[in-house]
Amino acid sequence: MRFPTLETERLKLVQIGKEYTKSFFEIMSKDEVIKYYGMDKVNSIHEASKIIESFHNTYKCNRGIRWGLITKNKDEFIGTIGLNNLNAWSKKTEVGYELHPDFWNRGLTSEAMKEVLRYSFEELNLFRVGAVTFPDNTASINLLKKIGFMEEGRLRGYLYQNYQSHDALIFSLLKKEWK
Repeated sequence: MRFPTLETERLKLVQIGKEYTKSFFEIMSKDEVIKYYGMDKVNSIHEASKIIESFHNTYKCNRGIRWGLITKNKDEFIGTIGLNNLNAWSKKTEVGYELHPDFWNRGLTSEAMKEVLRYSFEELNLFRVGAVTFPDNTASINLLKKIGFMEEGRLRGYLYQNYQSHDALIFSLLKKEWK
């Protein structure tokens, strides 16, 4: 099974190989990036390497796809976006993403998200894409709403980070709502 490489105007969405381990670690070790991520900070290159390995295993098992976001102009690894809890039979998945803070507020996540949604609905023929976020993560909430996701409700104690449980908001976008 060949990994699906996607493209947008400014980004290449590629399989995350070992060559991106250091860049991935630099992103995932930043407090501001993982503040609303739902997992603790990555503390070593080895840990980052294990997470990248888990991306490959998840893809091989058809349970998800995680793309590296590479800028076209400078060929820089700036974050990831992916489909989690992918279930082709049930025609649903959840989307997740993170971006290096140097690239925040440029519309890059939105650009990548639109292409991932296109791929999800048109090529994977999914019916539902969900997203889970912290209630205080206004940037992510605004992005989801701008793209057309609808808030469905609060999941109490759903996320565990920094040794405590946190509520989460669940959003979804259905194929028939996608433009």
